[in-house]
Amino acid sequence: MRDLKQLVKAYDVRGVVPDQWDENLSRAFGAAFVQVTGATAIVVGHDMRPSSPSLSRAFAEGAAARGADVTEIGLCSTDQLYYASGKLDLPGAMFTASHNPAQYNGIKMCRAGAAPVGEDTGLADIRDLVQSWIGEDDAVSIPGVEGVKTGTLTQQDTLQGYADHLRGLVDLTSIRPLKVAVDAGNGMGGHTVPTVFAGLPLDVVPMYFELDGTFPNHEANPLDPKNLVDLQAKVKEVGADLGLAFDGDADRCFVIDERGEPVSPSAITALVAVRELARAKAAGEQEPTIIHNLITSWTVPEVVAEHGGKAVRTRVGHSFIKQRMAETDAVFGGEHSAHYYFRDFWRADTGMLAALHVLAALGGQSETLSALTHEYDRYAASGEINSQVADQAAKSAEVKAAYGEQEGVTVDELDGLTVAGADWWFNLRASNTEPLLRLNVEAKDPAKMAELRDAVLAIVRA
Repeated sequence: MRDLKQLVKAYDVRGVVPDQWDENLSRAFGAAFVQVTGATAIVVGHDMRPSSPSLSRAFAEGAAARGADVTEIGLCSTDQLYYASGKLDLPGAMFTASHNPAQYNGIKMCRAGAAPVGEDTGLADIRDLVQSWIGEDDAVSIPGVEGVKTGTLTQQDTLQGYADHLRGLVDLTSIRPLKVAVDAGNGMGGHTVPTVFAGLPLDVVPMYFELDGTFPNHEANPLDPKNLVDLQAKVKEVGADLGLAFDGDADRCFVIDERGEPVSPSAITALVAVRELARAKAAGEQEPTIIHNLITSWTVPEVVAEHGGKAVRTRVGHSFIKQRMAETDAVFGGEHSAHYYFRDFWRADTGMLAALHVLAALGGQSETLSALTHEYDRYAASGEINSQVADQAAKSAEVKAAYGEQEGVTVDELDGLTVAGADWWFNLRASNTEPLLRLNVEAKDPAKMAELRDAVLAIVRA
């Protein structure tokens, strides 16, 4: 019998189609989602992957069989699905595997108002219910429920409403004209950018806007530096003021400055935090809260404190960030993976709104982007380095043994292993979706960062 623990991760469903899951299993997830959440109506959307339309429709059918009316919004970015969940006040399901290769697909689920569904907030219950419907021959048998009337399936276009909502959260009316190169990676940015940017004083240079879930140009994963090379070259070639790169489901946005150099997502977190703090304080909040995950730069809490805010550190992952934002009423949250969360967007992550903030900040003054972000780049960072390992826990334990007993060193295990000295830190954590250990290193001195990075990698990869 197949074990769904390999498919259902800490905060989403993610696996290879059809090897790990298919339409039959998706139909079961739809039925279980409705049963666990008690929803009488839901909204469902999907990305451009070849398997997404059929998986999405099967999920909708399973939900309808359990009595829920389903609004299908079709092709959308993940943050467009969150917009629909918030605006329609409905639980939602987004079919995407984000930045994973073409053979993968997945489901990101939320309750009404884009509230997260993670392992501790319903996802484990959904997994266990679906597991109970799988027989020893791997056949999926969804039991009927007496007296339940099948729900309806209707279609609705939410793209323009999504664009209007985002544009209403950032004032772009008086920015100077900007040339911006945008690499959609054949993902959903090619669907959303033209509508969101329409009418703004932007000279957009589009790259790979054709929706193609086979990713013919490069993986839609801007976290990997090799996938930014084309955009970096284009920015310099056309003399753009900046470049924007979206991942496959366009909920993350990476920024390239006018020199063709990547701007750290931590620097973007700090930049947007300053803007959101100023707006919240202007509205009367005394000490607005900013959430940052534990692999963002030390720059982020420093900048937040300098601008009169309170920084709260949390685990990596969208369901954890959203939950902490709700608990603290945080105005904004940022992750070093370029997920950006906004209280005014139902605490959900939207790379597009972060991009609009960057455009507003850059277009509202005369400096270049590199000059604008210089003050938010205070440390030398390794970026995230992935290592494929057979036993993630054993390797993490080796690293802990090597560094944990050193004098003046602190260790915490909020999420993976974080080790910090007076002017350096590193975090080593297991991927939730792949057999990888992810390493992030930061230090005040570039030489110290390189030395520490190489030493930890030597243990991990031995």
